[in-house]
Amino acid sequence: MAAAPVWSVDPRTGNPREQVAVESTTEEIDRAVRAAHAARPALADRSVRALLLRTAADLLDEAREHVIEAADAETALGPTRLTGELARTTGQLRAFADIVDEGAYLDIHIDHADGSRTPPWPDLRRYKIPLGVVAVYAASNFPLAFSVPGGDTASALAAGCPVVVKAHPDHPGTSELCASVLRRAAQHVGLPEDVVALVHGFEAGVELVRHPLITAAGFTGSVRGGRALFDAAAARPAPIPFHGELGSLNPVVVTEAAAGEQAEELGAGLAGSMTLGEGQFCTKPGFVLAPAGDAGDRLLKSLTDAVSETEPGVMLDHRMRAAFVDGVRERAALPQVEAPITPGAGGAHTVSAGFLSVPARLLAAEGPHDLLLEECFGPVTVVARYESDAEITAVLGRLPGNLTATLHLSDGEAAGEGRGAELLAELTPLAGRVLVGGWPTGVAVAPAQHHGGPYPATTSTSTSVGATAIERWLRPVTYQTTPQALLPAELRDDNPLGLPRRVDGRQETPRS
Repeated sequence: MAAAPVWSVDPRTGNPREQVAVESTTEEIDRAVRAAHAARPALADRSVRALLLRTAADLLDEAREHVIEAADAETALGPTRLTGELARTTGQLRAFADIVDEGAYLDIHIDHADGSRTPPWPDLRRYKIPLGVVAVYAASNFPLAFSVPGGDTASALAAGCPVVVKAHPDHPGTSELCASVLRRAAQHVGLPEDVVALVHGFEAGVELVRHPLITAAGFTGSVRGGRALFDAAAARPAPIPFHGELGSLNPVVVTEAAAGEQAEELGAGLAGSMTLGEGQFCTKPGFVLAPAGDAGDRLLKSLTDAVSETEPGVMLDHRMRAAFVDGVRERAALPQVEAPITPGAGGAHTVSAGFLSVPARLLAAEGPHDLLLEECFGPVTVVARYESDAEITAVLGRLPGNLTATLHLSDGEAAGEGRGAELLAELTPLAGRVLVGGWPTGVAVAPAQHHGGPYPATTSTSTSVGATAIERWLRPVTYQTTPQALLPAELRDDNPLGLPRRVDGRQETPRS
């Protein structure tokens, strides 16, 4: 690594501080990728991969105190939040170990030769194999669960892909600590430590995605940064998959009947969700369609009361704080936009939560108010007051792709009365996860989870959370008329590995 230190700003005090991160040179990036590429054969054994993931989780738990201390010093997220995030991180690692053990992710299909078909079928056997070295770009707002030891790394290792992580500049020390834990876990199970590598720097991120031995990339960050890397991935002589999470407004629709029944609860719930983590969650509800009239007024009063009790907080860094303050100022200056609780600077180094209100009709057609349909990272949401169902439909038709979309209905609407089904159908094309009731912050790491959505929420149709996240780092291959002795063990007739498979169209029960 180059000798010059990197300086940043402490999010709590605004004071400059020297960090452990240094800019990786071109030679160092090349060396890391080539070493990871050379480590691929060592990851071929599924049992060893599962042991690696469980060992990594155990070692992170053992280092809990140091990991949380380092992450809090760099992000100001607090021990309570980071303790929960570390538990989520180790839980992900263990969950992917279980997935590797089970083997269903290999999606094995065997069709024996059948001359009675028209045209005749040859013997065909299909499963999935790892792509190769994966580049992972760490997120700012989750220094553990979406960074070095996070879901992208866990799912890639589970698939059999070595990982080179580009550390986020907001938490380089935490990144170094976590990378050392993962590399130590590899050594403990007899794998080369180069199955996980770490690089630093803006230029390193660009060079990494262009390296000819990188086969895929996972990214969580801004639209601007993610799009630049996505374009670079597509412009390579051999383009690669780029699974980027870029930005999301996460719209919420509250029907008039729902507001009539639950105005106070909805206002308080919205306040809690949009201020959680200082509004720095990718699933923050940043845009709400709420009714005009008495029911909507009650909802806004409840929201006002709850947000006014929220203490100013510290964002991840001063660059993000400045972008938030400038963003809400620009939005609040638009005609007919009101700020019942003004969001913005809470002090020299903090921000205050708030929300903006605007007539929904101003967003039904292209105009200066389109700025309100763009994500503003931080503790703010926009409440668009509609006067008719037609306004709801018109505004929803102009929204970009999102990670989530939420619908709040009355009891009667939830039972099938009114337009509940129609509104659900209008929201479904907008997001990868659609909620009826509740709030989108909080992403369960469950097999049925989907954390993705139409662009710009993500650049692919895949998820970065849940069991199927492993599919991003695999590709299918079919063997035709291949002798048994030459087939991979996964595809042999006697199923020596006891894997779940579909044979001649029927699910085959694996040996216990």
